[in-house]
Amino acid sequence: MVLTAFLVYINKNTLQREDAQVATNESYLEKKVISIGTVCELTGLSERRIRYYEERKLIFPERTNRGIRKYSFTDVERLMDIANKREEGIQTAEIRKEYIKEKKYNERTMREQVIRGQLNAYFRTRE
Repeated sequence: MVLTAFLVYINKNTLQREDAQVATNESYLEKKVISIGTVCELTGLSERRIRYYEERKLIFPERTNRGIRKYSFTDVERLMDIANKREEGIQTAEIRKEYIKEKKYNERTMREQVIRGQLNAYFRTRE
């Protein structure tokens, strides 16, 4: 099923709307399809290290009915980012705090963009 998504772009203080065809609600980067063994090969991290980051609530793999962990490409990118930060000496608690701040900022920014889009649409229809 193809859904139509309306993407809002801010271009030089003006809002523009563009239709885009989106195959699913979830992008391929977010789909949890990669096994832990493949993640180990891609990141160079051990299974134990990846499980440790899960225990520290830095990543959130899905589990199959049999309890097998499945990761997304976004999870792989995050694991590589975590590994780089750990090499720099940053503690996992600090990394988690940083991700929480980033998530809150992204949510706030998205809400602001939606509100701007709604206001823009409202005032355009009023003219």
